[in-house]
Amino acid sequence: MTDDINRQGHRKRLRERFIESGLAGFADYEIVELLLTLGSPRRDCKQQAKEAIKKFKTLRGVLEASPEELQQISGIGPHNSFGIGLVQEVAREYLKERIIEKQSFSSSQEVFDYLYHSMRGLKKEVFKVLYLNSQNQVIEIEDLFRGTVDSSVVHIREVIEMAMKHRAVSMIFAHNHPSGNPAPSQSDKDLTRDLIMAAEAVGLKILDHIVIGDNKYYSFSGEGLTERYEADFKMLKLRNSASA
Repeated sequence: MTDDINRQGHRKRLRERFIESGLAGFADYEIVELLLTLGSPRRDCKQQAKEAIKKFKTLRGVLEASPEELQQISGIGPHNSFGIGLVQEVAREYLKERIIEKQSFSSSQEVFDYLYHSMRGLKKEVFKVLYLNSQNQVIEIEDLFRGTVDSSVVHIREVIEMAMKHRAVSMIFAHNHPSGNPAPSQSDKDLTRDLIMAAEAVGLKILDHIVIGDNKYYSFSGEGLTERYEADFKMLKLRNSASA
């Protein structure tokens, strides 16, 4: 009974500290503890929070962990990991809405800044497509494919069909490299070339393909590759016309 009262008092003090001054002065494990108690308000989650920080090294590591990874820690289950999952999803939705509300993009850096939070630290590659209108305003953002990003996973027809569905004029592609190194593989280059050629064939413009690493990125547009692939398509079209 006394232990239960002490636990309730401890959780109450954590909540009051947050209400008074936000997260200032909180240790990383205390933030995790506060999130865990959202799903298990009557349980002592301090030890589980400390174990989570120990396992994932940082608060960021905990917040980016999957439910399956979190539940490898004794005492963390589907219920008390609820708060961490909620924070993850709210952050993703917030960033998505923030992108869509933005009037237009003027640089690859701006796209990277908006996507980095939701894509950093992912354990698998995720291929995103930003569909834009004629003013470069984002109409919709789709996570289309997960896994190694190459032509066997990314279905070009589906990318184009989604563009038609959203009545997009142009697209920006983005995917992450879990290794942290954003340098594109040959497979990344081949896929981007194929996507650009397919888009050009139906009158769509590819503005960029951004590969996101650890606090850095690679821009196909910035390196001149999107223009080169567009030129390849035009050359191929001229050859086909000449031979027809």
